[in-house]
Amino acid sequence: MNETHNDYQQAYYSSRPLPRMTTDQSGTPYVQRHVSEVVAALGLQPGARLLDLGCGLGKYTAALADRGFDVVGLDLTPALVDELTRRRPDIEVIQADAADLPAGLEGRFDAVTGFFFLHHLDDLEPVMTSARRALRDGGVAVFLEPNPIYVPYALQVTFTPGMTWRGERGIYRLTSRNIVAAARRAGFAKVSLDAFGATPPALTNRPWGRRLEGAVERIPGWSRVGAFRLIRAA
Repeated sequence: MNETHNDYQQAYYSSRPLPRMTTDQSGTPYVQRHVSEVVAALGLQPGARLLDLGCGLGKYTAALADRGFDVVGLDLTPALVDELTRRRPDIEVIQADAADLPAGLEGRFDAVTGFFFLHHLDDLEPVMTSARRALRDGGVAVFLEPNPIYVPYALQVTFTPGMTWRGERGIYRLTSRNIVAAARRAGFAKVSLDAFGATPPALTNRPWGRRLEGAVERIPGWSRVGAFRLIRAA
């Protein structure tokens, strides 16, 4: 992967507090909804071995582990890996570039996951290739990402302190065409895209906010334009 891009991403995630990314958030309704959607797409039972790429501070990695999956986290940034290891010593975490899979991880996993990770890449194909190499025969990769056609993301990036367009602009490279093309070049035969969700954490974590989100999701066609894009490759 481009070293300049990697250096920027490490600085982006090492230079500021990230309270919304920590394992303290793992049990919130917002995170649990995301994990439930990914687990449903995986179609696997607890005990399956998962590789969580771009795990960061591990709020999703920990949520998967707490559901009984045998999870290994992988992230590029040493500071994030160290903090996740400190908070959750029961989870194996590897510091490495997801675009250059360590040889010892090849063919070891029933599934690969990634939460809000792909849009930070400058090139999708190397990471899709790593995901494919990490899987056992019959394995599946599922990624959860912002849906680029969901307008509120532009407002979030523009007005949220600490977020930058340089760090987040990859959202708009995640077109259906780019995702499917990269996955197929990496060796995946079947790629499906779906969408869900409508509300930010401040609303989803409240009962009335979840009711509102459920009502919005019943709008015809919301599975295409929803806030979160679910990518499944097998």
